[in-house]
Amino acid sequence: QVQLVESGGGLVQPGGSLRLSCAASGSIRYINDMRWYRQAPGKQRELVADIADGGTTNYVDSVKGRFTISRDNAKNTVYLQMNSLKPEDTAVYYCNADLWTTTRGLRSYWGQGTQVTVSS
Repeated sequence: QVQLVESGGGLVQPGGSLRLSCAASGSIRYINDMRWYRQAPGKQRELVADIADGGTTNYVDSVKGRFTISRDNAKNTVYLQMNSLKPEDTAVYYCNADLWTTTRGLRSYWGQGTQVTVSS
């Protein structure tokens, strides 16, 4: 069974920084794309950033220049470095990964989410 476990969320003042981590574990053969989504109260879940297995990255316009997605393939872990945080970044952040397992082929998996609150 595959699990994605996020960590690093919390309360931070505007202008501050946080680093989210998401570690995948279980019967993993290979991980393709890894992504960070977020969902604010009353809003739809949106894709924040994604990173391909080769390292190519994409960002939603609202976080470009402030957030950086990266991954450590040896640790099956994806990170989201968030700088210059704004109140509008407040949301639950979810990790998502497309990965191959030893038993179920290619599937998409989600983490449980971690709360990020930006407030003074």
